[in-house]
Amino acid sequence: MTKSELNKYKSVLETKQAELVHVLRNRDGIAIEKCPDSLDEVRYATERELAIRSLDRDSVLLRNVRAALDRIEEGSFGVCLHCDEDISPKRLAAVPSTAFCIVCQEIADRSQYEGVETLDELLITAA
Repeated sequence: MTKSELNKYKSVLETKQAELVHVLRNRDGIAIEKCPDSLDEVRYATERELAIRSLDRDSVLLRNVRAALDRIEEGSFGVCLHCDEDISPKRLAAVPSTAFCIVCQEIADRSQYEGVETLDELLITAA
């Protein structure tokens, strides 16, 4: 990967990081609101649950973005953390924070549904 490509990905990731940090600072949506009406209280609880899930998703994405920036600094960006193969440029363009090639990512995604503990364990059972 060329230096200009790395700089492009670094710029995209830094922009995404700044955006996520700003979003995660706003936690107004998880405030517990009391209301005399039980229907309103249920609605507030539902809205709070959605806000918590959104914060959780954004927190995971922020960790992935920071890890990708670390990989750029280490010189291992663009290489799958599991199989050590190059991640395709199309995948990196779509998901610059990715740590896995498409094959390993699909296996990891399947493992969530099949109850397998680790990606290595799933890869062994798939072979």
